[in-house]
This record gives sequence, C-alpha cells and structure tokens, in this order.
Amino acid sequence: MDLVAILSLLVSSTIVYSTPLIFTSLGGVYSENSGITNIGLEGIMTMGAFSSIMFNLTFASSLGKITPWIGLIVGGIVGLIFSLLHAVATINFHADHVISGTVLNLMAPPLAVFLVKAIYDKGQTENISQSFGYFNFPGLADIPVIGQILFQNTFAPAWVAIIVTIILWWILYKTRFGLRLRSCGENPQAADTVGVNVYGMRYVGVLTSGLLGGIGGAVFAEAISGNFSISTIVGQGFMALAAMIFGKWNPLGAMLASLFFGFAQSISIIGNQLPLFNHIPSVYMQIAPYAITIIILVLFFGKSVAPAADGQNYIKSK
Repeated sequence: MDLVAILSLLVSSTIVYSTPLIFTSLGGVYSENSGITNIGLEGIMTMGAFSSIMFNLTFASSLGKITPWIGLIVGGIVGLIFSLLHAVATINFHADHVISGTVLNLMAPPLAVFLVKAIYDKGQTENISQSFGYFNFPGLADIPVIGQILFQNTFAPAWVAIIVTIILWWILYKTRFGLRLRSCGENPQAADTVGVNVYGMRYVGVLTSGLLGGIGGAVFAEAISGNFSISTIVGQGFMALAAMIFGKWNPLGAMLASLFFGFAQSISIIGNQLPLFNHIPSVYMQIAPYAITIIILVLFFGKSVAPAADGQNYIKSK
C-alpha cells in the first residue's frame, strides 16, 4: 500500500468517526455557553441512535436512499425532546446540572432497549439496509493526490457537519443572538437587567444540544454500527464532551478536537491495515481512544476556561 492509499484510507476513516462527535460536541458548546452544563450527551446520542435505526428499518423499503438522511432529522427531533427533561429540571426546577445529565445517561439505554425488546422481541435490531455510503466530489475528486485523499470515497455527513460548524460559529460570535446566548452563560443577572430572557436563551441552548446530539447518535448508528443495541453508543457522548472542553467551548475548536478523537478511533479500527500500527496488540488499539480522552481531560480541563456561569442555576427573583 503506497503513501497516498494509506492517507486516503486514514482520512476517510477519520471523518466517518469524527462526524458524530462534531455534531454532539457542537450541541454541548451551545448548551454550556448558555450556562447549562450538559453531561447527558451520551444519553441523548443513545436516543437519537435508537430512533434513527427504528425509522430506517421501518421506511427504508419505501423511501430508498433518502432514508438515512431523514433518519438524521428523526434522531435530532427525538434527541431534542429527550433533552427537554434536562432543560426543565435545570432551568425551571433548578436541579443540579450534573445529576440531571447523569439521569439522562442512566435512563436512555434501558429505555431504548426496552422499546426494542417490546417491538422486535429481542435485544437488538436487525441491520439497516440503507446507509449513507461514500461519494466522490464532482471536479474536486479529480485533483491529483489531494483529490484522491480528501474528495474520493468521502462521507457526505462529515461535510455537512463542517458547514454546520462554520454556521454555528458565526451565529455564536457574530450575531446579536449569539451575544445574548453567551451573556447568559457569563453573567445571567446582567443579561436579565438589559432585557435578555435568560430562561428562554438557556432553553434554546439545551434544546440545540439535544437536536445536535440526537443527530450525532443517528450518524453513528446509521454509518458505523448499522443497528441498535445496548452497546451502540458507549463513550461517544463523553468523547464529545471532552472535545468540547478541549476545543475551549468554541464551535471551531470543538470540531478540530472531534477530528482528533475521530482519528484516534479510526486508528483503533483500521490499525491492522497500516504499517507500524499493525504490530501493536489489538487490545491496546481498542482502549487507545478512551485513554487519550482521559489524558486530554486531565491536561486541558484546568487550562480551559468555561463560561463563568456554566453550571450555575439562575433564579430570576434574586
């Protein structure tokens, strides 16, 4: 295998594994910039994965190739509804953000598996027949070397995620809405005094995280696992959380950190096809992404400064 072929395989695998993390970490960025800590991203991804697979299995025969794309929307909507529990608990009832997020993570897997058992009478679904597949960028794929590496056999949802990242960065840092959202995460009392609806903005932040986290779970299920079981989403939400912290609560930073974690995951999957890595025992390759996540959190958590009011409940009467 020549160098171009190796790079092509590595890039292709990296963007596939990065895409769910990009969407989910972007959701975390918006939630925490509004002042609501959301460690329930794992649970939200689980519900998005479950609902997208259910939709795919049900409608693939009638909708054809567009099925996985609609499945992303379905997963996002279900994730948004599921995150509403976190929003109500933390914003209206002033619950501890970490405990509320933990409840989402504990609730989602058994709820989803129970529904799978009730519908299919077994612990996991069948494999889906319609997935995203790969495509070649018209024109760009013909560029020598670069085209083969970046634009041949590439993954369409990854490029959607990159476009969404740029749009969300622009909204957060270049619009009045973004300024108001960030003010609720920095100083909600001051934001309230100038007429910003702190509760409303925080709802927007949490529900955005639910929408994007559900889409992230749907991408993972429809592009990587191919079905749904209790082990479909294992650690992906926490990796996305780590990417958000590593990216310093910035959409562009979260995307780059997600690409890094996606690279670590892809190495663990395709390492036996790559020179040097194929001599490393598979068990080490499998634990590498999670070990890297822990190391990154230890190294950067203290150095990355979260929004000042992140995780703090706001009571309007005070």
